[in-house]
Amino acid sequence: MRDCDEAEDQRISPQARKVLVAAGIGHFIEWYDVGTYGLLAAYLAANFFVSDNPTAGLLATFAVSAVGFVLRPLGGLFFGPLGDRIGRQRTLVIVVLLTSGSTFAMGALPTYDSVGILAPVLLVIARMLQGFGAGGETSNAVALLFEHSPRTRRGYTTSWMDGIGFVASVAGSALALVLINVLGDGAMTEWGWRIPFLLALPLGLVGLYLRVQLADSPEFRELEAEGDVAESPTKEAFRTGYKAMLVLCGILLLKAIGHWALVSFLPSFLSGDLGFSSSETFTTTTIAIGITAIAVPVMGAVSDRVGRKPMLIAGSAGFVVCSWPAFYLMSLGNLVAAISAMLLLGLLIAVFDGALSAMMAEQFPARIRSGAMAIPYNLVVSAFGGTVPYVATWMVASTGSKLAPSFYVMFLAAVTLVVAITAIRETAPRRTRAAGGRDPEPTRQP
Repeated sequence: MRDCDEAEDQRISPQARKVLVAAGIGHFIEWYDVGTYGLLAAYLAANFFVSDNPTAGLLATFAVSAVGFVLRPLGGLFFGPLGDRIGRQRTLVIVVLLTSGSTFAMGALPTYDSVGILAPVLLVIARMLQGFGAGGETSNAVALLFEHSPRTRRGYTTSWMDGIGFVASVAGSALALVLINVLGDGAMTEWGWRIPFLLALPLGLVGLYLRVQLADSPEFRELEAEGDVAESPTKEAFRTGYKAMLVLCGILLLKAIGHWALVSFLPSFLSGDLGFSSSETFTTTTIAIGITAIAVPVMGAVSDRVGRKPMLIAGSAGFVVCSWPAFYLMSLGNLVAAISAMLLLGLLIAVFDGALSAMMAEQFPARIRSGAMAIPYNLVVSAFGGTVPYVATWMVASTGSKLAPSFYVMFLAAVTLVVAITAIRETAPRRTRAAGGRDPEPTRQP
């Protein structure tokens, strides 16, 4: 009987696969924009910021990118608890409309030559709206997929969200690079930069259609049927889950710095500070992020077997040890060395991300799960993830050292490592059962 139960516990249902596709669309749009924005930063600077200093224009463009993260905590505070009140599926429908619409708007904006100072103002507004919507994407998508998935395979299924994000970054970068090579700098500066952003609209419509067709998670439907949906999930999350939320803040430091550095800062670092050509930068980025995208679900499956905690410790310890050597390899100016360095960091992120999403969801009961994840996730991502390109570019410019950003990464990774060792309890069902304990996943608020 136990063997039958375990077999059933590992079966991924067709409904869970549909949820994975529909939830993945929103993630794709969010990270597609990240990849596109990073590679097209120079063209955006030329169209929205007038400056005789190219570095100043680039910093202004990265600052606007960071502004997009300013509203993420507010978006998380709004859309996270909203998912606990009206359901994950309904909230994700609203989120995909907002994120795809604001990304499309960025491609349709007038430039500085047309409307003057109004152009960067509108760009900032579009980025803020996008950030507000993105604040509700991860927590609701992870919660919906987590609650549809087999209990002993939730590391594997939820880790696909991060894998899809990496694929989207490569897709955005690939499209931007193809347009640069086909159209040339002149046409790209004049109008070609708009195309990748405008494509967010049809992508968003596909995501909208898929999400409208979904049923909400079994756990949320059960809460509705029993009249047990939280009336004030935000208050309940802070009252009963504040300790776990604080722990997540420490864990998410590496997620923020590592993930956004890999897909946003490092491509511009290679082509700008290190002098690699656009083709070499794209080759390095595609190989490293592409392999990372494949590795994340593999590591998610590993986390189902060995546990979440060992994976989090291994990933963060790897960043402490390997960040400086990786930046040093990139600084040599050799393509093979740069690919090896970026791939090393990517694989370390894959180890970490493979366990992260399931671990976050396992900290909270269904009543408050989305909101309790969204609040720390978006606070940390906004403070440390969105500012990575700006801070790292500033560190290189102010110190004159191309290795300076590695110390910033190492410090934050060290904080995450300490938190992972001292404050995280094992939550993977297979590991807790093997140790003779109960499945730790809470299903009701005590």
